[in-house]
Amino acid sequence: MRISQKAGVLLTATALLVSPLSGVAQSTAAEMDRAEVETIVREYLLANPEIMLEVQDALEKKQREQQEVAQRAVLESEREAIFSSAYDGVIGNPDAPVTVVEFFDYNCGFCKRALGDMQALVEENKDVRFVLKEFPILSPESREAHVVSMAVHAAAPDKYAEFHQKLLGGEARANGELAMQIATGLGIDETAIREHMKDAKIQEVFGKTYDLANKLAVTGTPAYVIGNEVVFGALGKATLEEKIEEARACLTTKC
Repeated sequence: MRISQKAGVLLTATALLVSPLSGVAQSTAAEMDRAEVETIVREYLLANPEIMLEVQDALEKKQREQQEVAQRAVLESEREAIFSSAYDGVIGNPDAPVTVVEFFDYNCGFCKRALGDMQALVEENKDVRFVLKEFPILSPESREAHVVSMAVHAAAPDKYAEFHQKLLGGEARANGELAMQIATGLGIDETAIREHMKDAKIQEVFGKTYDLANKLAVTGTPAYVIGNEVVFGALGKATLEEKIEEARACLTTKC
């Protein structure tokens, strides 16, 4: 039997295995029992294993497309919470028209690597700001550090950017004690910080951030929302610049 003929039989045979019989499949079923169908499928796949790679590629493409559609829906319905939450820290011009939202963890090595990219981008692009989503997912120590961070943002928002860059830019593992040392070293009153740390709103905000991350399929850090796109990983300054330029263009074209 030629390959093209076998392919046709394979498709029919696979349909018989996974779906109810109908139309032509019913007449084929009269000529082939299940064992014959399974033999044809097995032999064809063994002889042409590259088909499985094609199927996998097609499946992954379809899943990516479905994910992008779902993400765009969330970006539309949750726009205020994603881009304009009062509880998120901001690096750069707070009134900048182009926003990059970053989900980060203070103990994420890739986030540390990406810190310099953020600093350079806001320095070179006065129309760009970074909104920081506190997303402690790596350890209890991370959560401790992020609680202090959010308390710093509440107690001394004007010093948050410097605090963030010192804590994320350091080599030591972040925890509550280190975060407090950095905060008080910047002259922020420890009593005020500890009072804000008691605010139940902090845990509520964490919960909302986890929920947003889940809806956007964010499972690691760093992850970014730039314009109408969700991108993952420490992409590097050049790639972030490309995404920012696309978002900048969308401000006038409404894409």
